[in-house]
Amino acid sequence: MVFNSLTFVVFFVIMLVLHNLPFSWKAKKTNLLLASYLFYAAWNPPFILLLWMSTVIDFFVGKALYAQQNPYKKKLLLVVSLIGNLGMLCFFKYGSFLLDNFVLLTNAIGIDFHPARPNIILPAGISFYTFTTLCYTIDMYKQRSEPVKSLLDFSLFVTFFPHLVAGPIVRPEQLVPQFETPRKANQTQLLQGLFLLSLGLFMKVVLADGMLASPADTVFGSHAPLATLDAWMGVLAFSGQIFFDFAGYSTCAIAVAMTLGFVLPENFKYPYAAIGFSDFWKRWHITLSAWLRDYLYIPLGGNRHGKFRTYINLMITMLLGGLWHGANWTFVVWGGLHGLLLAVEKMIQDHYKTPVAKLIKGRRLVVAQGLASGSLLQTVFTSKLFLALLTFFLVNVTWVFFRSPDFTTAWRLLTSMFTEVKGGAFVLGTLTMIKIAVIIALMLVSHWIMRNRRVLPVARVMSWWVVGVVWAVMVILLILSQESSSSFIYFQF
Repeated sequence: MVFNSLTFVVFFVIMLVLHNLPFSWKAKKTNLLLASYLFYAAWNPPFILLLWMSTVIDFFVGKALYAQQNPYKKKLLLVVSLIGNLGMLCFFKYGSFLLDNFVLLTNAIGIDFHPARPNIILPAGISFYTFTTLCYTIDMYKQRSEPVKSLLDFSLFVTFFPHLVAGPIVRPEQLVPQFETPRKANQTQLLQGLFLLSLGLFMKVVLADGMLASPADTVFGSHAPLATLDAWMGVLAFSGQIFFDFAGYSTCAIAVAMTLGFVLPENFKYPYAAIGFSDFWKRWHITLSAWLRDYLYIPLGGNRHGKFRTYINLMITMLLGGLWHGANWTFVVWGGLHGLLLAVEKMIQDHYKTPVAKLIKGRRLVVAQGLASGSLLQTVFTSKLFLALLTFFLVNVTWVFFRSPDFTTAWRLLTSMFTEVKGGAFVLGTLTMIKIAVIIALMLVSHWIMRNRRVLPVARVMSWWVVGVVWAVMVILLILSQESSSSFIYFQF
């Protein structure tokens, strides 16, 4: 079931009614749990078994881990959890990928090996809920918090339908305590939640699907070299599409939880206004980058063992982060590019002994000095705006590998973007290019204006009629565009 479907609208209304009826808190939590299973079963019912298995194993293993004093038995219990979660993830998500690469390797060394290709269906959102349960068992192993007492609360923590399929990736301490006492949205939370839900659906249905998906698919689906402008416009279209799609989902998830009285962590903070790549990953898919930092980068050693090890740890973290996104070498390259850019940024920080954002602190003084000395070029290249645009430019280059189905497509597109290809095809019309340019320009301006702000606080200080007009426009455009009911991009991860 997807948020941008009429089925979900009916499901959501029923859940709101049931959650506000005078039932006991345990009955309401049971309703939420059953609804979460129904939400997932609408996609493929048999895969609920995977959810149950992951939930039950980690609930009991987590309790045993916390109580176990014998270090060998404790490690054995952790291994059981890791095998259960990562084994399931590896089989369903990476089984075909690993087999294909093994076949290529054996054929390369002269062994004629051609096994039957397995027909493995990837369960929706498996990467998200396995990471959710993994952080719990790891926390129990390190005794960072006490185990969840109730299987009902733990099951609801794992399967709570707003975050189940595509995040945000929640930690036990962020959600489990909210299940301990009765929660119900007040009038303000309900209105704010419905406003955010409208905003999230507008981002997904109108902007991502209605405006940007088609030109992005056209450019990335082309089998011929493209004109430079067409190539760039297609990449920019995907850059906007993936933001509006994924940030739209996260906004919907936070909104739905809010209407039920719950709080989910923020997942996006206007990432295309980021100044540098460390800032970008503090703004893009925040819960994943925080998970990778706390459960991979820091355990690898973080920045505690010298500069060279820090760069290696960054690269390993981002390579695995890229692989998390999909079973394809293009995702690994995408992660590797981000790791390389983070490492280069860290080298610059180490050289100047200060973060990139602080290198341009006091921008007004720099501008004044630049103008006074006549060094306009220096002024431009040390401004926050320039560094944000440079970051956005490099992010777009990396998106080529993220979106391309193979390296041939990626190389053809990069060649079209950075060289003048003789006879490059024109696949996008003039009006389409203007539409993309306007949407991306407005997106960048809004990100820059809102980079240190949040939607709801801004809406609260605006006149009620302005908010009403904006809300009405979004709803009208949603109704006119509701033929789009495609899945969110991150469902495949």
